[in-house]
Amino acid sequence: MIYKSDKLKREVLRKSLHCLIAFAAPLAEIGKTAVLALLSAGAVLYAVSEILRLKGKQVPVFKTISLITMKAARARDTGFVWGPITLAVGAILSLLLFQKPILDIAIYSLALGDGLAGLVGQFGRLRPVFLKGKSIEGSLTCLAAVFVSAFITSGNWHISLAAAVAATLTEAFPLKDYDNIAIPLVVGFLSLLIFIFLNYF
Repeated sequence: MIYKSDKLKREVLRKSLHCLIAFAAPLAEIGKTAVLALLSAGAVLYAVSEILRLKGKQVPVFKTISLITMKAARARDTGFVWGPITLAVGAILSLLLFQKPILDIAIYSLALGDGLAGLVGQFGRLRPVFLKGKSIEGSLTCLAAVFVSAFITSGNWHISLAAAVAATLTEAFPLKDYDNIAIPLVVGFLSLLIFIFLNYF
């Protein structure tokens, strides 16, 4: 019981931090270059803190980052914890490759779709073999979160449905932390293709 409670606390902290990447979308309206710089600097700062942590070196600022990392880390995260790096890379690539509203759809699918799916999935009871340990409840949460956020952003249900299905299917694959890169790219490019098709054909 204590183990489950500790695991849930870790997941809540980890996914709360994960969902913060959603702010990259509205902040990009103010200045995309500044957001790119912040994400890049954050990734470098985090990488340095992880290297120092693994070497057992104590540096005040980096020590704080390492403590947060360890509080949010999962059981499988025994070495370098790649989650924050892949999260930053997913957001950075979205900012570089897409324009609004596709950019927003990609970022929100990463932040809300993947983030909420992981959190709700902790309580999921329906775990078919083909989901490799993930739950139906988590997948449905991903589908709903991406559809709603994409529809609010684009106002187009075709794009929203395609984005939701793409995010859900990608999130269901056992990609570990690399789904942070795969989800926004798959969702972004598919949404872009549908956007082009609807506007030019």
